[in-house]
Amino acid sequence: MIVLIRHGRTDWTDLRLHTGRKDMPLNEEGRSEARKAAFKLEGFAFQTVLSSPLARARETAEICGFGQRLVTVDDLMEWNYGEYEGLTVEQIREKEPAWSPWTHGYPGGETHEDVAVRARRVLERVQEEPGPVAIFAHGHLLRTLTACYLGLPPVFAGQLMLQTGCVSVLDREFGLPAIRRWNR
Repeated sequence: MIVLIRHGRTDWTDLRLHTGRKDMPLNEEGRSEARKAAFKLEGFAFQTVLSSPLARARETAEICGFGQRLVTVDDLMEWNYGEYEGLTVEQIREKEPAWSPWTHGYPGGETHEDVAVRARRVLERVQEEPGPVAIFAHGHLLRTLTACYLGLPPVFAGQLMLQTGCVSVLDREFGLPAIRRWNR
């Protein structure tokens, strides 16, 4: 079982700015979301707790009570948004009207396939764990990781919406990868 926790809100999240590698802390609403996520994680006996090294993911994990057990993994960092870091979708579409991260990628940054390579490495790492694994990371990365877990093309991630501060659970049903819980 893999439990995915998207970090809480940041000031840039509130402004709907692409926040990839910029190391933003949580804002007050994000800290509140992390406290709510902590409540949702009660009862899980995690064998391993992984996090993106970026502050917003680490801070979410710390508020949830996992700061001492946290292992940071570079492959869990959010997409490298390249030239689009700090821009809104509307600003990007002024230059490229049909733009989507799932079909166009980011100039000077990553494509969805690049992110999928990192997501698959994380999945390989956690598949051998004997018990539940918690992963604290970012929206686009976690959506891509979920598509890869399900054996779907990475572009499928564009059809999965993931709220800040939410908890989702990937598991198996009848031997097949499955989503047990999403966006809770």
